[in-house]
Amino acid sequence: MDERQAVQAAYDEIADHFADVTTDEPTSEQDQSKPVPVERFCEDLEPDDDVLAAGCGGGDASLEAAGENGVGLDFSREQLARARTTVPAELVRGDMTALPFAADSFDAVAALYSLIHVPVDEHRTVLAEFARVLRPGGTLLVTEGGVEWTGSNPDWLDSGTEMRWSMAGPDATYEDLEACGFDVRGVWDVPDPTTEDGEKPFFLADLS
Repeated sequence: MDERQAVQAAYDEIADHFADVTTDEPTSEQDQSKPVPVERFCEDLEPDDDVLAAGCGGGDASLEAAGENGVGLDFSREQLARARTTVPAELVRGDMTALPFAADSFDAVAALYSLIHVPVDEHRTVLAEFARVLRPGGTLLVTEGGVEWTGSNPDWLDSGTEMRWSMAGPDATYEDLEACGFDVRGVWDVPDPTTEDGEKPFFLADLS
């Protein structure tokens, strides 16, 4: 089983557990707000903007903001099944390295905690696909790893399921974004909700 198949199988296996862990009630007023880059991305959306959530899982903040104009893509059948109960968006099963959409289909793309599961040597391919499906001037929000690291956790979120990651790190991601025609507008380090001590950079960029 290759890395992507392993990640897909893991998300299928822990769909219910992952939803329970990541939708716990917030413990403070600060926890109830979206991270700054996600807020910025959502606030920039126009009412009729077409939005792609790439690696949407069970439905993320970008899909909620897009409403009926949102399209969620994921390769986990179980995650998409959960998303159907939470968002009104169109949902598509597919791979971020070969998006099943025509060029210039979207005004904005969000890839929250999803690129980090794609093998590092395919990250630029994914970003090039985002550029292809975005309209000129479109916006991308993407999460990366805080350091360059490839590895796994055999008992992620105390689920008994192994999860794998492949992170290029901030410098390589910045370079890849520019190579694919994006102008980086901002970078924020955001606490990872699945860990107690980790942060991951969020890149907000516009297609040239």
